[in-house]
Amino acid sequence: MIKSFFDNGKIKYIENASLKKYNSYRIDSSCKYLVFPKNKEELINILRELKKEKIKYLVLGNGSNIILSMDFYDGVIIKLDDLNKVTYNGNNVTAEAGCSLIKLSLETVEKSLEGLEFASGIPGNVGASTAMNAGAYNSDMSKVIKEVEILDDNLKITKLTKEDLNFSYRDSLIKQNNKLIVLSTTFVLKEGNKEELMSKIEERKHKRMTTQPLNYPNAGSVFRNPKNMYAGEMIEKCNLKGYNINGAEVSEKHANFIINKGNATGKDILSLIEKIQTEIKNKYGIELKLEQIIVK
Repeated sequence: MIKSFFDNGKIKYIENASLKKYNSYRIDSSCKYLVFPKNKEELINILRELKKEKIKYLVLGNGSNIILSMDFYDGVIIKLDDLNKVTYNGNNVTAEAGCSLIKLSLETVEKSLEGLEFASGIPGNVGASTAMNAGAYNSDMSKVIKEVEILDDNLKITKLTKEDLNFSYRDSLIKQNNKLIVLSTTFVLKEGNKEELMSKIEERKHKRMTTQPLNYPNAGSVFRNPKNMYAGEMIEKCNLKGYNINGAEVSEKHANFIINKGNATGKDILSLIEKIQTEIKNKYGIELKLEQIIVK
């Protein structure tokens, strides 16, 4: 029994855990077990046991770019929060999957290293942000990644180069193959001016605060921008700002954000997404593509 395995191995876990604080939409979902491996070896042992017992599992990052569509996940959700070490070797920086991308961005700038300042407002962890090829301000993870240490479906640790990962806009080989788990990412940065980089970060922070609905639970941009167009502008022209389904609402501040103004469920958010996509299709003949990931 998996509970006995966790207990005997002194593995940190929560049974029948609420996931509300582990996703940025603050959807009130839950799971059978929420597990926090302390290192790579423990993670591999956990996965080996789950595979042996044929128990479904999901590795969850910071929950900042996902929609929990289920009320209850009858399996194990793995959080890599304790895999958060960062090592520096000149301009090469290696961060484990559970490291906060915002924290890493600010830390590298403090060390006068340039390249990750674009990520100072991305509330994800390094692992999920690598898989998603997270980005902002005309930059993204692929621009600064050297290699990624991954765990494959056979529980073998492999290193993949940037070229191996087939990065594209908000996409990668890792995202396409959900059997791959990021363990750590190595970045190549360059020497920069700390004051100039911090000034840029502060300027962008002010812009986010004035243009994005940061006072409500949300998961960032909902849709990818179609070529030469802006999803938010298109949604606004369909008069959908403020459109609400059971607390899931198109933000009045930025139409490419959905906010949770009450106790919206994942299904409410998905219903609103479907409404937006239908209106955009009718008006523009374009199918808006989701930037967020639906967890089922």
